[in-house]
Amino acid sequence: MKPLYLASGSPRRRELLTQIGVPFTAISADIDETPLDHETPAAYVERLARGKAEAGRRSLPDGAHACVLGADTAVVLDGRILGKPLDQADARAMLRGLAGRDHEVLTAIAVLDGLRCESRVVRSRVRFRPITESEAAAYWASGEPRDKAGGYGIQGLGAVFVAGLEGSYSAVVGLPLCETAQLLGDFGIPCWQPLERASGAV
Repeated sequence: MKPLYLASGSPRRRELLTQIGVPFTAISADIDETPLDHETPAAYVERLARGKAEAGRRSLPDGAHACVLGADTAVVLDGRILGKPLDQADARAMLRGLAGRDHEVLTAIAVLDGLRCESRVVRSRVRFRPITESEAAAYWASGEPRDKAGGYGIQGLGAVFVAGLEGSYSAVVGLPLCETAQLLGDFGIPCWQPLERASGAV
């Protein structure tokens, strides 16, 4: 069985992959995440997931027999991608836009083994309850929104805003576990393995 490398610095993706019993080594995969002109959100996240997998593969020794998993998540409101907030004003503006409404979360995954690259895009719909200005200010003060796409984390303090979810919870967190397990299985990497070695970064 080929070893798996996770091309992501996200601790949440590491936790999710560990949750389903898949041993891996985390590696860095920095790429330009600027959206292209007229690029749809689905095409954007899929391009970035594949790009991260390819960048991770390039960081491995030549001829390495390994698989690399890349992933990317985007919060989409009215067809517009909401990235990480620039500052407090930006974060609070995002929450005002999301409050009391549904929005879409797209997560793409890609697995590359040097011969082929397969990818999937998973769509989930999240509904927020109304949010007061004082709640938005307190949430920003917690520090959680600063590095989160869309300015919130469903797995953290931001969960109190979520009134409903249609789709994959783990995809909203950052890695759709059902689809990831299926895709890894196509590459001969099963889940539910004994995790005897720590999944560290290189």
